[in-house]
Amino acid sequence: MEAAGAGKAAAPAAVCVTGAGGFIASWLVRRLLSRGDYAVHGTVRDPSDPKNDHLRALDGAGERLRLFKADVLDYSSVVYAVSGCVGVFHVASPVPAAKSANPEVELLAPAVAGTLNVLRACREAGVRRVVVVSSVGAVFINPKLPEGPALDEHCWSDEEYCRTTENWYCLSKTLAEREALSYAEKTGLSVVTVCPSLVFGPPLQPTVNASSLFLIKHLKCDDADAMEDKVRNMVDVRDVADALVLAYESPEAAGRYICSAHAMKVSEMVSIVRSMYPNLNYPKKYVQAGDQKAFSSEKLRRLGWRFRTLEETLKDSVESYMAAGILN
Repeated sequence: MEAAGAGKAAAPAAVCVTGAGGFIASWLVRRLLSRGDYAVHGTVRDPSDPKNDHLRALDGAGERLRLFKADVLDYSSVVYAVSGCVGVFHVASPVPAAKSANPEVELLAPAVAGTLNVLRACREAGVRRVVVVSSVGAVFINPKLPEGPALDEHCWSDEEYCRTTENWYCLSKTLAEREALSYAEKTGLSVVTVCPSLVFGPPLQPTVNASSLFLIKHLKCDDADAMEDKVRNMVDVRDVADALVLAYESPEAAGRYICSAHAMKVSEMVSIVRSMYPNLNYPKKYVQAGDQKAFSSEKLRRLGWRFRTLEETLKDSVESYMAAGILN
């Protein structure tokens, strides 16, 4: 006689993605659903909001995606969202739309408190691993960085220097990431952090995010605009999603991982786009600025991470902006 339950496919493992409607998180949800072996709990401000329709339209969403009304500052809502999950991807992060009048209250406290709420809820729920999305902003804002060709995971932004220069976003990422790794050390919860550089690629969400705006402003220039020309570090959003899944699934993954694919001057990046789309409004002049140091993603590559060419990333980005009418 066949054993009870034999022949039945195993139920997909449930994982939670906070801030599911965002740029990186939307691609992560798509990547997880494409696998077929994951069910996704996505946290959003309002599941009924049409701006989340792109999530509901993803392949597999009807069967394996649940959207939860949750705010990382509301502990009970986080507990509800992560209940039954074996893994959590903490992507949500406060980014004020305008210059913050009170960064301690509007940005720093929410970043740290929200991260701690997620970690505590995960520990209570018995989550196997938490992957926290940080930023290279937690790596390079430091006037005393070591000499060398590239920055690695040992490098941290200086908190006092971030305060002095009022670099609140990078400070929020630094504080939240340090808190996450400290919490893991104290409690034994498996926490891995991933630090992407400037993220480009085709958006899935209907709104334009900050990193896409960086590229768009170099494709819609007024004749009088002079753009800063400096080396910037870049990575494709789809490759970031792959990195996050890799950090979750690799048993040997531990600590923090820099996720950056290309380092190039802005003018050289724009030249690549110009070669493909010569009729856009490109900058007529540049102002030289201090270059950003390159980042090493060697630790992440040792997990098996691979990334797209910059040409593919830029082409797909511009095509998506054109299709959305953003460059008109």
